[in-house]
This record gives sequence, structure tokens and C-alpha cells, in this order.
Amino acid sequence: MNNLIADSESSIRLAIFLGMFLLLAVAEVLFPRRKPVYSKPKRWLSNLTISALNTLVVRISFPIAGVAAALLAQDRQWGLLNQLPIAAWLNIIMFLLLFDLAIYWQHRLFHVVPWLWRFHRMHHTDVDYDLTTGNRFHPVSILISAAIKIALVIGLGASAAAILIAEVLLNVTAMFNHSNLKLPEGVDRILRIILVTPDMHRIHHSTDSIEHNANFGFNFPWWDRIFGSYIDQPKATHDTIDIGIAGFQDQESIDIFPLLIQPFKNPAT
Repeated sequence: MNNLIADSESSIRLAIFLGMFLLLAVAEVLFPRRKPVYSKPKRWLSNLTISALNTLVVRISFPIAGVAAALLAQDRQWGLLNQLPIAAWLNIIMFLLLFDLAIYWQHRLFHVVPWLWRFHRMHHTDVDYDLTTGNRFHPVSILISAAIKIALVIGLGASAAAILIAEVLLNVTAMFNHSNLKLPEGVDRILRIILVTPDMHRIHHSTDSIEHNANFGFNFPWWDRIFGSYIDQPKATHDTIDIGIAGFQDQESIDIFPLLIQPFKNPAT
């Protein structure tokens, strides 16, 4: 089973990514929440090119990552979960919860530490908000996240199946909760019980400093409620909320090269 997961990991993740991307891209056209401010083709070109660059950078920098790290930990019996006599399904559930909790605190840390914020800020300077925003991160930010993820996989002793599910879930939910998708209010309310919805996470991309420092969750909405960082609705309406970072709402927040040098050029505001 482990060998099958290791051999098929890339194909599984790519197939699910493409399927979810296509589904959300069509849904955004049919049921848009907001009218785009800037050219979608130009933004998409920049965001998806940066996403592809990040994939290449991680593969070069971390030859052993994700499922490979999980298999290594399992083989050497490293990590907390490998020391507990628990069923495989419970290993998966426990890792998903602990992994998501760690990602929540990592996200909050990226907002607090100035030099980390410089790189994470590029994600927030997207002048519109749609599914490609969920794949728009600076390569340095992605490398730091990849290193943290490997440490979590080895430290917690995740199974290969658990890390594959966690990575797929994180990628899918990042596209979903960043999508420009208008959900019926009742559906949004029900989904917020178990998932971060687009309306919930859009608040986190507000230019308002209070809203911008709330709703950090990516997969599960519980951590924001437990740790006091949850905001139910924005001060403005979802249709009119101002997205981005003040002072970064021009072409330099769209074009690829200015985006990549943005952390080194502008102050950590």
C-alpha cells in the first residue's frame, strides 16, 4: 500500500488539483461573489506561474518531502504517532487535526514576525480574490512552509496515507476558501461547522487591520473560534470589502517579477 501511494502521489495530487481547479473556475463564472477589479488573465498568469515555480523550487530543495518523509519516519519508527498502538484510521485523523492546528499557528506566526510577514505579504497583496490566490505564495515562504511540514511529518510520525490526504486537503481547501464563489447564506453557515468557507476567509484578506488579523484557518474553522481569532462577518459587505494591502494595489501586485522582489523592495508594513 505504501509503495502504491509513493508511486502514485504526484499523479493523484495533480489529477485532484486539475479537477478541483476546473470545477471552481466554472463555478466562479456561474456564481461570482464579487466583480473582478483587474484583468483575470494577467493575474492568473502571474499567480499560476508563481505556483509552478514554487513546485519546482520545493522539489529541488527538498528531495525527501511529504510521503517520502512519512515513509522514512514509519520505517525508523520516528514520531509521536508511531509510538502509539492505534489503528491506521485513527493515525490519519489525529495527524490531520494536529497538522491543521500547526498550520493555523504557522499562519499566525507569519503575520507577527516582521521578516516572515515580508514574504507572506505577497499572498495578501493580490488585488482580487479568487481560486488562484490560494496558490500565490512567495517561493521563500513556500520553502519555510515545506521545512515546517517535513518537521511535522517526522515529529508526529504520520503515515503515508495521512500525509497524502493532508496535502490534498490543504491544496483543495486553499483553492475553495479563496474562490470568488457566492454560496447561499444557509449553505455557508452549515459548511462553516466543518470547513473554512470563501466568505469566512475573505475577511482575512481585508485591508482593515482587525479583519486582516483574523480567520487564519485554512481547512478547519475551529481553531479561530478556540483561540479567539474568529470574525463572523466583515464591517463592509462581502461584495464591497476592500481586498489587499494598502499601498500595494497597483501593477506591482500583479506582474511576476515585481511580485518576486516585493519583499526585498518595500517595507514590512
